[in-house]
Amino acid sequence: MRLRKKPGVREAMATYPKLVPLNGEEYRGRWREFFGNDNPIHVELGTGKGNFITTLAEQNPHINYFGVELYEEVLIKAVKKAEAKELTNIAFLWINIRDIENYFAPEEVDRIYLNFSDPWPKKRHAKRRLTHSEFLAKYKKILNSNGFIQLKTDNEGLFEFSLNEFAQELFLLKDITFDLHNSEYVEGNVMTEYEAKFVSQGMKIYRCIAAHPAQLAAKFTE
Repeated sequence: MRLRKKPGVREAMATYPKLVPLNGEEYRGRWREFFGNDNPIHVELGTGKGNFITTLAEQNPHINYFGVELYEEVLIKAVKKAEAKELTNIAFLWINIRDIENYFAPEEVDRIYLNFSDPWPKKRHAKRRLTHSEFLAKYKKILNSNGFIQLKTDNEGLFEFSLNEFAQELFLLKDITFDLHNSEYVEGNVMTEYEAKFVSQGMKIYRCIAAHPAQLAAKFTE
């Protein structure tokens, strides 16, 4: 369901040029120039209210972070979180994820986070899932050969679908868990707003790492 637009949100977004570069396409291939350093680039696709990405940026000042979000009513909350924390290693792209290749050049990104994406449960909507092969093809292009995607979801159906799509696109799957908060991978885990809510309700969180296909190829040549 489309969120109701709040008056003035678009205007407010324009007042944060250091956090929301509205001319983002112009920095494609040279985001390190935007940040003024050569630090790795990590991107969260569908950043929501921004608790996850702003926490990571606060914890890791030597990494440049991006939060990508389509809905301005939600994104403005993430932007305000970053401003309140006085973060200088984060930016937000107010775009449709389908256009991600227009904003990042080939091999420019080191890591992608997909957190609690819309599962689009109906079969006819499969192409809208952010782990559909059409999206994965885009991610493969912007990820460098040592990069990877981290997926977290509360939806078992989406998780199983995603594992199959990753495998089909020759990503190297590892660190798979069907119950993150009762696994060896929970240490250092940063929760999103949704995740905190689901965990408090006793729900399982599914998580995996999908490494760039180049790493699978390298594994077979070892």
